[in-house]
Amino acid sequence: MSAITRQMLRDYMHDALPDAELAAVEKALRESAELRTLYKEVIEHEDRGEHTVGAIWRRERISCVSREQLGGYLLGAGDPEMLDYITFHLTTVGCPYCQANLDDLRKPAKSAKK
Repeated sequence: MSAITRQMLRDYMHDALPDAELAAVEKALRESAELRTLYKEVIEHEDRGEHTVGAIWRRERISCVSREQLGGYLLGAGDPEMLDYITFHLTTVGCPYCQANLDDLRKPAKSAKK
């Protein structure tokens, strides 16, 4: 894995990295006091509230789709351009929030207890 950047630490903090990268960053944090110091700075910066367009976009998940749109995606129903966008968002962008929502929608409904 290449050097761990501030952005990777931000993504780690928001649980927005693929599992392998999350594990690698966590391992590196355990092993490096210098990296832990940098991570603390990233946390403090986040706590102060970054107000760049990119930060607001990530924080508010502007590019994420609704649960209803994900349901339509599972059924293959809806505007083909939107379905293509959802595929891009899930596979290329790798949005962990939408992926978790999609995984939840794929779970069979639990039957009501008697």
